[in-house]
Amino acid sequence: MTHRHETIRIALAEGYEVQAYVDGDLASAGERVLLGLNGGPGLPCEYLREPHQWLLDEGFALVFFDQLGCGRSDRPDDPALWTLARYVGEVEQVRAALGIERCHLLGHSWGTWLGTEYCLTHPSRVSRYVIADGACDIPQLRAELERLRAALGPETVAMMQAHEAAETLTHPAYVAAVTLLNYRHVCRLATWPDALTRSLSQWNDGPRGPYCTMQGPNEFTYTGNMRDWNRVPDMGRITAPTLVVCGEHDELTPACSRAMYEALPNAQLAILADASHMPFYETPTRYREVLRGFLTGTARD
Repeated sequence: MTHRHETIRIALAEGYEVQAYVDGDLASAGERVLLGLNGGPGLPCEYLREPHQWLLDEGFALVFFDQLGCGRSDRPDDPALWTLARYVGEVEQVRAALGIERCHLLGHSWGTWLGTEYCLTHPSRVSRYVIADGACDIPQLRAELERLRAALGPETVAMMQAHEAAETLTHPAYVAAVTLLNYRHVCRLATWPDALTRSLSQWNDGPRGPYCTMQGPNEFTYTGNMRDWNRVPDMGRITAPTLVVCGEHDELTPACSRAMYEALPNAQLAILADASHMPFYETPTRYREVLRGFLTGTARD
């Protein structure tokens, strides 16, 4: 079946533009709109948009956008822009510009930090919320990441810590250790999907970009302005039905997902075997089954 596709430039109050991708018919979808918030921060949305296209055949309209600072959106060189509050305002501007009254919200990775803050700020706009491969207690996450890299052995951990202290993160030994962690905990496929590698090749991870400013220099080192953020104590205020889903080997670990699940008053939890941080690529059949059941209200306990 052929579905409508539009790319739309949206002007922000900050004076910049972001690019949105709308698949399906927003006008007739009603609340059956899925608004996706990609990871990163600073990672273009293609990697997330492509593996969710199957929802069009389930009657959904899909909205994804390259957040400010990445992809085909404007990329200002201003670290003052890279704050959670500003990104929440950006999501709200995108929603309003597209005339979406209520939607299903899906956040992946960093998108779950953003999605959770959006749900707490604009609860009336979200009918269902999907927390995919996320964490909303960054101190807990940092401890979990230390646990994951401890599996590399004390000598490797000491090497990584020495390079982090010396800020020599491009050293081949350090890069090799991070690469191994990525293949264990980010995507366990031998060959990574084209949409994922294209997004990664455009990641705005420079020193003044959103990734370094908010998170840090790599997936396992948190030094940015979000390093102490924790919204788990406030997640009890999110009353929309919520699906918490992650991979068994996820870098944002099942322990992080369980903490959110236990804090939410109306939630389901799915931990997908044999997957890590990209279950929509690694175990797509099971991921689709879980997501379809939740979004259509047909999930089985």
